[in-house]
Amino acid sequence: MNKQELVDKVAKKAEVPKKNTQAVIDAMTEAIMETVKKGDKVTLVGFGTFSSIKRAARTGRNPQTGKEIKIAARKAPKFSAGKSFKEKVK
Repeated sequence: MNKQELVDKVAKKAEVPKKNTQAVIDAMTEAIMETVKKGDKVTLVGFGTFSSIKRAARTGRNPQTGKEIKIAARKAPKFSAGKSFKEKVK
């Protein structure tokens, strides 16, 4: 499912115009990304938790040459599914 299909489905279920639904989904995803970028968690009970993790610096290998390369430390997004979500997927 792509973003437009999600907007169509949510608009139909909520009986809201697609334009309004698009704005709400855009605002929600932007708010989640901004919050996680600051290092805070976003928890949607039953759905899941969005957070960030720190990845340590490490050495890797260039698969074409086999030469060692340094991979810098960085932050990465993480999502942990909630109990209800996990049960529905089972």
